[in-house]
Amino acid sequence: MKGSIQKVDSAFPVALTAFTPDIETIYFDGDLSCLERRCVAVVGSRRCTQYGRTVARMIGRRMAENDVTLVSGLAKGIDTAAHLGALEAGGKTVAVLGGGTDTYYPPENKGLQQQIAREGLLLSERWPEYAVKPYDFPKRNRVIAALAESVAVVEAGNRSGALITAECAAEMGKRVYAVPGNITSLYSFGTNKLIRENVTPLILLDDLLIDMGVEPQGICMKERLGKDEQTVFNVIKSGGEITVDEIHHKTNMKPSEINGIIAVLEMKGIIFSSMGKIFVAKF
Repeated sequence: MKGSIQKVDSAFPVALTAFTPDIETIYFDGDLSCLERRCVAVVGSRRCTQYGRTVARMIGRRMAENDVTLVSGLAKGIDTAAHLGALEAGGKTVAVLGGGTDTYYPPENKGLQQQIAREGLLLSERWPEYAVKPYDFPKRNRVIAALAESVAVVEAGNRSGALITAECAAEMGKRVYAVPGNITSLYSFGTNKLIRENVTPLILLDDLLIDMGVEPQGICMKERLGKDEQTVFNVIKSGGEITVDEIHHKTNMKPSEINGIIAVLEMKGIIFSSMGKIFVAKF
């Protein structure tokens, strides 16, 4: 279904009335019932690392497994990965667009946008044929923040628009999380800065659910390991305690790849590291 709803209509999202009172009309394409579920937003940079994409996708999947709607902005990079994760797990996702619901931006996400219209929900303040302008994205970001109970910033540079979403969410009294990143990476400068400013670091994915009062459900994390993750996990498990250098010699994987996989496994809560050693936490 597609169309528009006015603020006076009963179907108008309550969150928008409460947090964005300036919006009088919202245009949509898809299933408005997506907004009747609890919502979590994932945002981040268009330019991002494989680590960032992996984490965003994991969050999307985890929200889907627990009937939580994933909200993001359909941008390249982190947004795209989060939407895909939710859809792959059969969940619901809402894409808040800077342009109209009948225009495609970025063009390479046309297929994903059409899939979300079929299986989730597209929302925009602009009429369907509207072509997005650069100044529309900051306005779009406040809508993302308004719809979500919590906002997770996965990767963000120093001037990333994701930081605008985080700021809007904080001003609205929403929970804001930042995924810790490598301190040498420009892609994580913004998220690490948020943590320094007392934003909650997202250490375990299920913290998003637990802090909402949702008891995490879903399949065992071990069953969701990718091939390389499984390889690294098996080496750690067989070694008891092990270093990155030892994993490198046993797998021939690059240390940079191993560090990225270890960070993801820690996010999944099945390993932990201390004093340069890596251990199995649970599986």
